[in-house]
Amino acid sequence: MTMITMAAPMMGMPKMNPAEMLSGMMGLPIAVGWFMHFMIGITFAAAYAFFFINLVKKVSNNILKGAIFGFAAFVFAQIMMAIIGMMMPMPKMEGSMILMMVGSIMGHVIFGVVVAQFVKEDYPS
Repeated sequence: MTMITMAAPMMGMPKMNPAEMLSGMMGLPIAVGWFMHFMIGITFAAAYAFFFINLVKKVSNNILKGAIFGFAAFVFAQIMMAIIGMMMPMPKMEGSMILMMVGSIMGHVIFGVVVAQFVKEDYPS
């Protein structure tokens, strides 16, 4: 996902830097924002491995499982950002909000697919 956010401007999408957004909301250095972003990713990957994978047992394609998870993570992130936005000021977003949303969905879905490729289900023989 981080690679998508870095490459977004090269694909004609607005600049997206979740670490900058996280650190900016709290007035902390960007290194803290990067740390938080990676920790959120690790937490989401653990949620996939220990919870979400059981919800999508009927889906046989691992890539589709990951895409579903990534989209669910996107929706969750949007809900959380809306809630956080009510509690503290959000940094001003620049560029097309539609393109930013498309880029965010792409990043989350790619993240989900990568997680699904690393986390394999163990079926008893």
